Amino acid sequence: MRVRDWQDILEDVVESKADPDGWRAVAGDRREGLGEDLFFGHPRVGVFQLKTYAKNPYEVKGVGACVARKLDDEIGSFLPQQNTGGRFAVQNPPESEDDAEEKAKHLEEVVKAHADAPTTPDDFFDDVMDALDSPAFGPIDFDRYDRPDPAEELSDRFEEAEDLLNEELDDLIEDDDVGRGFQ
Repeated sequence: MRVRDWQDILEDVVESKADPDGWRAVAGDRREGLGEDLFFGHPRVGVFQLKTYAKNPYEVKGVGACVARKLDDEIGSFLPQQNTGGRFAVQNPPESEDDAEEKAKHLEEVVKAHADAPTTPDDFFDDVMDALDSPAFGPIDFDRYDRPDPAEELSDRFEEAEDLLNEELDDLIEDDDVGRGFQ
């Protein structure tokens, strides 16, 4: 297992060319310390774990790793099968002004189509992500104030990765003097 910057892990997701709507995730507070944990996976790509923290309101730092090369039924049981609470997405910025204009026009058409016809929140979300050419999106079990049980289970299952990623993230936090407060 190789620990890398969290954005490098997201770049792997973008480059995976996997079915964008096949991703699922679970996220919440870290078990110990400052920051958040995110586990996300895709049957063809595997399972990734990210640990991040906000250095300040404008900068997020973190580390991550591929913790399983396959999302099997056992591991997949900890990730939501369908949208029961929230959705997540990984976005790619437009490659050029022309690309941005094209995506904006397509997005406008999607929003108009949904405004004129009966729709569900899930269908609307899926169509917007398709219009924006999102490389990864899907359901997420997310708790912004605590830690969902599936995140606990996955942390226990990938204990070695959990310990290593915690060490790396704690080093980043210490190097940034984030925990020192006002003096």
